[in-house]
Amino acid sequence: MESIQTASYAIHFNASAYEALTAYLSENNFSKIIILVDENTHEHCLSHFLSNTHFDSSPDIIEIPQGEVNKTIETCLEVWSSLSELSADRKSLLINLGGGVVTDLGGFVASTFKRGIKFINIPTSLLAMVDASVGGKTGVDLDLSKNQIGTITFADMVLVDSEFLDTLPQNELRSGFAEMLKHGLIRDKKYWEQLRDLSELTLDDLDTLIYHSIAIKNEIVKEDPRELGVRKFLNFGHTLGHAIESYCLDKGEVTTLLHGEAIAIGMVLEGYISKKLCGLPDEELQQIKTTLKSMYPSMKFDADSIKQIIGLMQSDKKNSHGRVKFVLLKSIGHCQMDVEVQEEVLIEAFAYYSA
Repeated sequence: MESIQTASYAIHFNASAYEALTAYLSENNFSKIIILVDENTHEHCLSHFLSNTHFDSSPDIIEIPQGEVNKTIETCLEVWSSLSELSADRKSLLINLGGGVVTDLGGFVASTFKRGIKFINIPTSLLAMVDASVGGKTGVDLDLSKNQIGTITFADMVLVDSEFLDTLPQNELRSGFAEMLKHGLIRDKKYWEQLRDLSELTLDDLDTLIYHSIAIKNEIVKEDPRELGVRKFLNFGHTLGHAIESYCLDKGEVTTLLHGEAIAIGMVLEGYISKKLCGLPDEELQQIKTTLKSMYPSMKFDADSIKQIIGLMQSDKKNSHGRVKFVLLKSIGHCQMDVEVQEEVLIEAFAYYSA
């Protein structure tokens, strides 16, 4: 599978990923190599990675607790301290082996330690492969607000090995699949249609689908790396979805509502708002709702939870001048950005979702 070249780094796939890493390590005289893992990837992924990679000397390992609840500045402090204790310097390399929490947090740690050291992302979840590890966004959560502290700093390379997906439970695969569905909705209607009907697809097709999703995101990021324009399209479903995810974390439901599950709900809600404000056709809205509600668990919202979610949405990092700005669909494959939405329309959207 051909590597994807971004504006500043390459994304390599499967066997060629390890060949590219070997060449990269031989070309660079790193003073130290450190691998960042969480509890799950330490147990299930590290041995596979090490067996496919040649190091002149054994790399050091730093482990963090797994889960979004640990994507905090406190965890960063522990990793920064560990790097110092390991005598890492500006010529050291950090390899982030894990899902979105590891690649987001590890990228942020690397971008700030010693004013920036090189890092490589090796995503082990579907969500990280198609979204979190690609595009240069790093960061951690602040209180209940997602990704409030971070940088846009590009990895030196991203290595995608689909064998890691064998270690994932079905709900984690489904979580990543939500971002792939989003890619179809915002940019490629034919891709959306393909993803809607998986009955004819085999697991062997997953590599091709992952590749296509990464290619869609890469084209958008290349056009707008700093999120001043079209990169905002990637936020469809996320304004409300992130608020719902944060609400569930606060309520202790982190094990039952994953990122992609929250984003799926957000896409149904924002689909309704798209119909109301941007003219998304009725039949396309119904298709979005039917597809997503058939794939993802539903959530019940009462008036109090809706109020809290709308409150959390006010702290979304995409807001400006105190105003919440949405990315909405004019039709499947075509977006409109920076749409302001009144609270009564948000409440209508929750009623539509629950109907």
